[in-house]
Amino acid sequence: MLKIYGIKNCNSMKKAFDALQAKGLSYEFHDYKKQGIDADTLKIWLKEIGQDTVLNKKGTTWKKLSEDEQARALSSEDHLIEALIAQPSLIKRPVLQTSKGFLVGFDETAYQNLNA
Repeated sequence: MLKIYGIKNCNSMKKAFDALQAKGLSYEFHDYKKQGIDADTLKIWLKEIGQDTVLNKKGTTWKKLSEDEQARALSSEDHLIEALIAQPSLIKRPVLQTSKGFLVGFDETAYQNLNA
């Protein structure tokens, strides 16, 4: 089964939900704003997806951080994980976990090509 991580009211999430439902695909939704996100999951994402993809530097949450907070988050994996747990809005969304790996961000073509 697919597992999608994100924040329920995000526009990209709504597009992803609509695309999955249009294809009739079942999925589990993990709202990391309400349920949080654990360090082990983030370590896997950082290893398999990469920091530049996981961390949403274009979002307002990142832009609202001070330069010192941004520098600290980027100084080590542990500091980045700490920041992502404290402020899950820093994580790019959606993160879709499939049997073949991960899709990060909403890409209509990639979602259309998904199989159960």
